[in-house]
Parts: sequence; structure tokens; C-alpha cells
Amino acid sequence: MENLISTLNTISSYYNTVTLERIGLAFLMFFTFLLFKNIISKYIFKILTSFTSKTKSTIDDDILKAFRKPMSSFIMILGIYISLRYLDFSESFNQTLLKFFKSAVIILIAKGLYKLEGTYSIIFDRMEYKLNINTTKILKPFFSKTLRVFTIAITIAIVAEEFGYHISAFIAGLGLGGLAIAMAAKDTLANIFGGITIIMDKPFDIGDWIKSEETEGVVEDINFRSTKVRTFDKALVTIPNAKLADSPIINYSRRGVRRINFHLGITYGTPVKKMKECIHDIEKMLINHEKVENDFIVVRFEEFNDSSLDILLYFFIKTSDYEELLTIKQDINFNIMEILEERKVSVAFPSTSIYFENKLEAKNYMNE
Repeated sequence: MENLISTLNTISSYYNTVTLERIGLAFLMFFTFLLFKNIISKYIFKILTSFTSKTKSTIDDDILKAFRKPMSSFIMILGIYISLRYLDFSESFNQTLLKFFKSAVIILIAKGLYKLEGTYSIIFDRMEYKLNINTTKILKPFFSKTLRVFTIAITIAIVAEEFGYHISAFIAGLGLGGLAIAMAAKDTLANIFGGITIIMDKPFDIGDWIKSEETEGVVEDINFRSTKVRTFDKALVTIPNAKLADSPIINYSRRGVRRINFHLGITYGTPVKKMKECIHDIEKMLINHEKVENDFIVVRFEEFNDSSLDILLYFFIKTSDYEELLTIKQDINFNIMEILEERKVSVAFPSTSIYFENKLEAKNYMNE
């Protein structure tokens, strides 16, 4: 506090001696930088782009895009720093100003890295290509967020060190209260470890169709605390990672095929010959269908139901996408309807027949 008061007194006394011409030139420098910062940054970016466009790699392009806005901000901060230094305050003020300038540059670099770490292509795609590592979609955002947290922590540490705050003592002090913090945040820690477990086991990926307990839908995102699943009625369900890691997970996208199992009810008046022809035609249609797995197809007359002759259809469709599954099922159902129409066979519906022991006498109530 005493240093701050001393600095303010120095500035106050300086304003009594500084010339208006010097102040005017300082403001002119600042507004010049402010006015031309976008033009200068655009020109610098254009020059750098001319070099990066000649390379085959996209890494340098991603770096330029990430640091484009920090570059423009740096020019404005540089203008503020040069203008204040031109006023030539006391040595202590200049040293403090230099610390602020260095801290601002560090923050701008961290801002560029923060944006760069959100670019999956530069973090993972090259790693997969060079090292032949198969990274999943779910690992990319998780690892990217981890890098961003690490970048923020390092930036805070460097800026604190720049102003003379040694964080080593603070970190050592955290060890004393680490147990209390862990107990208070045990649910958060459980979710973090649950997320790590999910990433290590890889039971699903972003974009996969999964089912866990009462939740079924498409995985949209995973972070440190939870996993977001978009259900088929467009609701977004957030599931804590700890709960999801301990629950059975059905991944329909990993199956590759979808099972179809249902009964086709035919009316009782259908002749045996037509039943056999329908079964043969339906089985042939499924065998020739490009989206039906040919390894296991069952079309059999299974049982005499209460109001129908039931044909069992059991086969697998070559898709794990829900929308495509419905489209293929629709096409197969239309084909079955065409076969039944061609053979003049009717589909049964629930009905009840009543038989009277004595013959009913018809009466003409109109003549009574």
C-alpha cells in the first residue's frame, strides 16, 4: 500500500512539471496504435498466411487462426505501454508497468493456446497419423478440456510469480487442507474418476447410440463431471459420470446390425398352399434384400393363435443408425404387403366368433 501511495504521489508531482506537448504526443501514440491495430494485424496475418499456404500441413493454419485476435489485442496493449513509457514516470512506476505489460502478453499467449487446444485436428489428427494411435471422439474433447485447465493454471502461476507471489507456499498449504477438500468434493472427484474410467474402457463414443438404465439416446458430449445424451424425443439428459460408469451400458452403434423379431398374423381361412407360398416369397425377399444380413433368416409358420395363423419373422438389419433402421423396416413391411396382396392373403386382426347351439329364427319386425 505504501508503494502504491508513493507511486501516486510521484505521478501527481510529475503532472505538475510535464509539458502539455509530451502528454499530447503520448495520446497521439496511443490513438495511432488504437486506430491502426486492425490494419496492422491484418497485414501481418496476410504475410504469415502467404507462407503457411505453401505448406502441406494444416497445423500452421490452425495456429494463425488461434492467435489472430490475440495479435490484434497485443498491438493495442503495446500502444498503451509505449505511450505510458514515453511520459517517463518514476523508475518504480516503469517497473510496475513492465510487469503489467509482461502479464498481458502472457495472458494473450494463453488465450491463443486456449483456442488452439479446442482445435481437435491439431491435437489428435496428426497424432493419429504420425503415431498410428486410434483416439476416440470422446477422448478428444476430454483431453482438450484437460489441456485448457492446465493452460489456465500455468498462466495464473506465471502471472502471480511476475508480481512476486510465490505459489509454492500456497500449494504446500493446500496439502494441509487436502483431506477436508477431498471430503467436501467427493462427489465431484467421483465423477472425474468416472469420466476417466469411461475414457479408459471406451464403452461408447460421441455420436454412439447407447442405452443405460432408463436413458436411451445419442451421446453428445462428455466432460469432467457428466455425460450428455440426446434422447430420441430431443431431450438432453445429463448423467453423472460416476453413475454412468457403474451402470450397464448397451451400445447399439457397436453392434453393426439390428435384430428384427415379430409375428405376422394371417387369417384362419387362408389355404395351406397360399401360406407356404407367402412364407417362401417373404423369405426370398429378405434373402435378396441388400440391407438384411443373410447369415440368419427365419420365416416359419410358428403357431395357431387365438385369431390368426402366426408366421415368425426373425432376421438382422445391417445398420446401427436408428433413422436408417426405421426406413429399412418400412421398406420390408411394404414388400411384405405386396406379397400378401399378390397372393390374395389377408392379415388377421383380433376378433371373436360366437356360435349358437340353437338356430336363430329371423323375424320380420317391419310387418308387426
